[in-house]
Amino acid sequence: MQSWLFLALVLVVAAIGKNMSLVIASVVVMALKLIPYTRQWFPVIQAKGINWGVTIISIAILIPIATGQITFKDLWQAFRMPAGWIAVACGILVAVLSKYGVNQLAAVPQVTVALVFGTILGVVFLKGVAAGPVIASGMTYVIISLLGLSFH
Repeated sequence: MQSWLFLALVLVVAAIGKNMSLVIASVVVMALKLIPYTRQWFPVIQAKGINWGVTIISIAILIPIATGQITFKDLWQAFRMPAGWIAVACGILVAVLSKYGVNQLAAVPQVTVALVFGTILGVVFLKGVAAGPVIASGMTYVIISLLGLSFH
């Protein structure tokens, strides 16, 4: 019963905060709880879901390459300016930090509760996005803004 109340609270907070991603996620998890025999999927989704999500985000990131919107010329131009190097460094930093984060979650599962709560607060009340790979872009934006640089 406690899990239903917690999920309902997340759903309400997400709805109030007008965060459709979290609303949809809450509804999907609640629906899975209602469908018989789906609880056996929970450990698989919990273990593999992040990787599936990262794969989908990676596909979305690669689409502009497939459509020709991003070319080798664009890559070359990115390396010709400080903002491009900052973006590469942020991408590397996020990948390394994510590795340690995944290891910590496996070693100390109690951190997950605080992480989920913090993510919900950040997404709903601060209009953040619950997507790890996007962090590199946000870090790049902050650093470039602080240094007064641009990609133009």
